[in-house]
Amino acid sequence: MSYCCKCGNKLIKKEHKNDGLIPYCSKCGEFRFPVFSAACSMVVMNPDKNKILLIQQYGKKRNVLVAGYINKGENAEDAVKREVKEETGIDVYNIKYNNSEYFEPTNTLMLNFSCVAKSEDLSGINNEIDKAEWFSFNEAKENIMPDGSAQRFLDFFLDHFI
Repeated sequence: MSYCCKCGNKLIKKEHKNDGLIPYCSKCGEFRFPVFSAACSMVVMNPDKNKILLIQQYGKKRNVLVAGYINKGENAEDAVKREVKEETGIDVYNIKYNNSEYFEPTNTLMLNFSCVAKSEDLSGINNEIDKAEWFSFNEAKENIMPDGSAQRFLDFFLDHFI
């Protein structure tokens, strides 16, 4: 952040207690702490908890986890339910936090959750998804896009919760 979000003045770095150098607006006389988006990423398991849902989007032939932005005023758990329902038509429950990762390209804090689908029915996928498929845990590990946050989230889930 280089400019004040309230007045547009160029920010300077100024020492703030124990936080170190923080952007500061000399015109407003206030510190401007970093602002970023928040999103959720979901390891969606089938009702029997032996398969994981992977999707393909935006014309790309890569398997990733269901994910989406958290809306203003919405908590992360509600965003998990909403995003899975919007994109796949599936209701989920038993939502549990796994871990998080900052994604620099979009200035987004990704919060990863696991959840259980009430159905394996994929007939309700919307136009945001090109393809959705259930994979066994081993198949999901083999088929998820390598070297991305989806793979790291999936690996963390499988290593720590299964």
